[in-house]
Formats: sequence, C-alpha cells, structure tokens
Amino acid sequence: MHVPYIDLKRLEDGLLDRWVDKVRHLSENTAFVGGKEVQQLEETLQSENEVDFAIACANGTDALQIALRAAGVSRGDTVLLPDFTFWATFEAVVNAGAEPVTVDVDPDELHMDYDLFVRALDEYRPKAAMLVHLYGWGTSRLADFRALCKERGVVLIEDGAQVYGARYKGESVYKGAEISTISFYPAKVLGAAGDAGAVLTSNPEFAARARSIGNHGRSQHYAHGYVGWNSRMDSFQAAYLNMALEHLPARIESRRTAGRFYREAFADTSLNCITPPADYEENGYLNLLLFEPAVREKLTALLKEKGIGFSMVYPGAMSEQEGASTYLKGKMGGEHASRLGKSVLNLPLFPYIRQDELDEVVAIVKGFQA
Repeated sequence: MHVPYIDLKRLEDGLLDRWVDKVRHLSENTAFVGGKEVQQLEETLQSENEVDFAIACANGTDALQIALRAAGVSRGDTVLLPDFTFWATFEAVVNAGAEPVTVDVDPDELHMDYDLFVRALDEYRPKAAMLVHLYGWGTSRLADFRALCKERGVVLIEDGAQVYGARYKGESVYKGAEISTISFYPAKVLGAAGDAGAVLTSNPEFAARARSIGNHGRSQHYAHGYVGWNSRMDSFQAAYLNMALEHLPARIESRRTAGRFYREAFADTSLNCITPPADYEENGYLNLLLFEPAVREKLTALLKEKGIGFSMVYPGAMSEQEGASTYLKGKMGGEHASRLGKSVLNLPLFPYIRQDELDEVVAIVKGFQA
C-alpha cells in the first residue's frame, strides 16, 4: 500500500466548493489586498493565541525578519539561534543585517541547550535571541528562556512555525512570548493556499513597527517612517485560512490521534520515538524517530521500496550549511545538532490519515526492526 508522507488533498466535505465560491466572490469585488478577510484572520489569531496584536504578512520567513526588525535588531547586532532549525531562521538574522551565533541542541530534548545558551549570552552579549519550537511542541525550559532573556535585557523572538494549536501549561504557546512568528505554509498544521505568515506580540511598540515594516515602512499612505518592504498578506490567503480555522480542531485531533498511535505502537520496541515534554499538549505536527545513521539509511531504502513516504526534519546543522560560513559570527557546540541531522526520521502524519495507512507504516517499520 502506498502511504504519502503528507496529503494536502484530504479536505473536509464541501470545503473545495466553498473555496471556489469564495475566490469568485473576492474576484468579482476585486477584494485582493487587505480588507475584511485579513481583518477577520488577525482578530482570530489575536483571540485564539491570547495576544494583544496579530499582524498578517506574506510568509513565515518575512514574519521572522519583520519580528527581528520590530524588536530593534539592526546591522552589526548579534543574535543567538539554535543550530538545529530550518534555514529561514538563520537567513532571517542575516537579512536583518545582524550576525548569527548558533547554539547546539540538548541531546535529550532536541531543542536549544539552555546551559549553552547561558554561556553564549555571557560570551557574545547579543541584542536578541531566537528560540525555535520544533516538532509541534517546544523546550521544557521555555519559562526559563523567557525569564532569563527578560532579566538580561535580550529580546527573545520565538519561531512558532511548527506549533500552531499546541498548548503550553494549558495556554497557547504564543501567549507568553515577547514576540513570535507563524508560518502558514500549506504543509503546516494551519496551512494557507500558498505562502502566508504572521507576527504575534502583546508589545504595542513592536506591533506598530511590525505593521509598518511589512507595509513599506508606512506611517501614512505616502509617509514612511522605516525602510520596509511589501509583505502584505493577500485576501485569498486570509480567506482560505479563515475557512481552515473552522476545521482546525478536527484536524489537530486527527493529527494528535495519529501521533499517539505511533508512540503506543512503538512503546514495546527498542525504537526511539520522541514524546513531547510534560508541560505540552502537542498539535500533532510531526512524528519523530531517531536511528543510528547506518540503520536509518537501510530503513529509508525499505520505505522507498514499499511506497511509504517519509521526511528528515532536519537533515543538517545550520553551522554546517555551505551558505552559513560567510555570515556565522560564532557557534556554541554543534556536535549534537550534527548528529541529530543524521539520525532523525519522520513517518507519515497528516489530517485524516487512515487507520489502515498507519497500520501499514507501523508493520513495515516493526518488521524492519525485527
């Protein structure tokens, strides 16, 4: 049986027809940029995530760059970030004119190592830091990161591309962040019909800057207080997201159910299936297994042969990327991030994945282990 890694075509009954009608309506009224759909989305993001401001933008990478700029990061500033993340986190720092310093991951938690982070604060005296919430949850030391950065006067920007709908200590992960970002790339838990993103904050100064920077630095229509760029979310993406939000609880529950099934199915084996820390209710974004690199290579060959989709999020450390060498100011450790990239494997997990598909994946992986 072929099982895709992700299937974006498993839409709720009637959703595609509603979307076609919505596109027709927006087109007939030339409602292409801004307007009611974007306003509705921002209000929902603000309410659901327990923040005071939500600023829609063109994509998740722009959201990171806008957040950095809104937080006052500029040319020559130092920014700490984890050595294990998507490239956008690194390039956002560079594109803001700042100098990145990577910090290794904790080998048990697989998020940025808190103790190394403390050392990096002392050694590099950064203007800001970026904390990335991976896999559909975050670090168990989230409260410590936030408190330490506040104490040291370091702005903590939280890359929340993978955690929409996740809960931390019973509340939205984004709630306690000084400033955070979302990606609505179609494969995300809350995905658009193309690229889209958002910046969340409860800091009114950050919010005002973020909204201006993402709209050509405008203070008025032809007055510009900042040099920004065009990162406005179009109405079509906002409309699609507004429709998707109606079904998000069911989609997340489907994802969580699949994630639990994998963990329970592998619980009586020697497979290293990673579970979220105790303070988190995950959103079911990823299944996460770790293998010895040579074993992973053999398993992925089998999965390809059997028609089972998989991914490796992520296959390498930021400090080892060819494009990093020109810009990397420094690094703290890196060996764990490097090894993690050679070990991680993600099995199929998406909304409404069928039980027979899950059974097939588990049977093949268990059979390989045997």
